[in-house]
Amino acid sequence: MRDLGRMGWADAWRVQRETAPDALLFVEHPHTITLGRNAKQENVLASPEVLERAGIEVYEANRGGDVTYHGPGQIVGYPILDLNRWKRDVHLYVRTLEETIIRALDDLGVRGERSPLNSGVWVNGAKVCAVGVHISRWVTSHGFALNHETDLDYFRYIVPCGLAAPVASLSRLGVRASREAVLDRIAGHFGQLFELEVQVLENAHS
Repeated sequence: MRDLGRMGWADAWRVQRETAPDALLFVEHPHTITLGRNAKQENVLASPEVLERAGIEVYEANRGGDVTYHGPGQIVGYPILDLNRWKRDVHLYVRTLEETIIRALDDLGVRGERSPLNSGVWVNGAKVCAVGVHISRWVTSHGFALNHETDLDYFRYIVPCGLAAPVASLSRLGVRASREAVLDRIAGHFGQLFELEVQVLENAHS
């Protein structure tokens, strides 16, 4: 496990490409919109000029899914796993990422759920965690984005994941756990579910 701290999306993507399996990277991005492989331009609701004035950068990503927002207060996890060493099953991999978050939320007193139609983790019909992955030669990249203390007002610039559904954050749900405490819960369940021994590596920003 390595916490990259606050890092721009492009730099974090470079770190992902340079990281050998098996690892779990955590990062917090500045205000960013990413467009997945299935992104529809109409799901970005503001012009480039408006986004620039709001301080939001836009990137195309090779992950699955549509349009996603990243920003301060959000916990982004990038697992770099060789699924040849685990299970070569994309659907199971995504479901196990969701289960990792669901168990972490349960530790924090929040009941997370899956949607039968859409990926991610939901609480009372609102999406609290987005999941979008890329797999090349069975090595994973990209991952999940959990709204911890995220300013949800920034989601007004997009249709999150192409869905006209509300979004949630742990802070809005009454969770007062620190970022470090949430990372610890996620990393612990991640290690259990993917049968890995989680070690904390030196942080890039320390």
